[in-house]
Amino acid sequence: MGRPKITVVGAGNVGGTTAQRLAERNAYDVVLVDIIEGVPQGKALDISQAGPVCGYSTKVVGSNSYVETAGSSIAVITSGIPRKPGMSRDELLTTNAKIVKTVVSELVSRSPDIILILVTNPLDAMVHVARTVSGLPKTRIIGMAGVLDSARMRTFIAQALGVPGRDVEAMVLGGHGDTMVPLPRYTTVKGRLVSEMMPNDQLEAIVQRTRDGGAEIVGLLKTGSAFYAPSASAVDMVEAILTDQKRVMPCAVLCEGEYGLRDVVVGVPVQLGKGGAERVIVYDLTPAEQKALEVSANAVRELCATVDRLMA
Repeated sequence: MGRPKITVVGAGNVGGTTAQRLAERNAYDVVLVDIIEGVPQGKALDISQAGPVCGYSTKVVGSNSYVETAGSSIAVITSGIPRKPGMSRDELLTTNAKIVKTVVSELVSRSPDIILILVTNPLDAMVHVARTVSGLPKTRIIGMAGVLDSARMRTFIAQALGVPGRDVEAMVLGGHGDTMVPLPRYTTVKGRLVSEMMPNDQLEAIVQRTRDGGAEIVGLLKTGSAFYAPSASAVDMVEAILTDQKRVMPCAVLCEGEYGLRDVVVGVPVQLGKGGAERVIVYDLTPAEQKALEVSANAVRELCATVDRLMA
């Protein structure tokens, strides 16, 4: 058996960094695909040349076609455009939906057993598009959002308390954006509830900063958006699946009754293993948390209805 093949679609900051992180694991073959001639090839060559220094011998191929992706175990889809000044949300939605539709068709036709991890925004709607196009079971179409949102929340808590980020466990549910639902009741440091370790107003401020996490970085960078933490989060999901870790991570998947939600893609705790999103783990929510999750799910529903209308 050779190494599992992982395709990364989109060789921008998120995709390029994802390919780099995967190469550094020294456990996979990596294919980097982009429509811009020379960019995936150049980045693949650059990543390969870091191998002797960093101690990996990963085969990294850059391509403008999908031929090399055949037989991929997983694809991380980062392709799409960021929202530009003056661009309406509907324009962004249509453009990225068309891109995702093409990418998914190309991938699935060559790798029928593939698991798709979507990173393209608006995230939950793009998972919906991938589901519609691919015909894959829901266990094999997963959105990366909650792992990143949780990582941001863990970082802010770790900095506030002066503890290692790895010691902080956090769970963020809901859509990826303003309606996300961080769960402070399930947020702990080495098993101790965070609510016992900091005042409520400080925790509330951290929850709000988590919601604004992406926008805060966009505001600082001026051009572009976050890519180090998003790529790390995507690779964490890849590893959990390919090494069958059975870890519970917040991911955007289709809900069919869990949390009282039906036929909507939204971030929930999911057990990741070799089958992909193997099962949704149901937490006990307070009425306020449940309401917030429903509000978030309804926002995603509206977005998906808009996508379906625009793509019809």
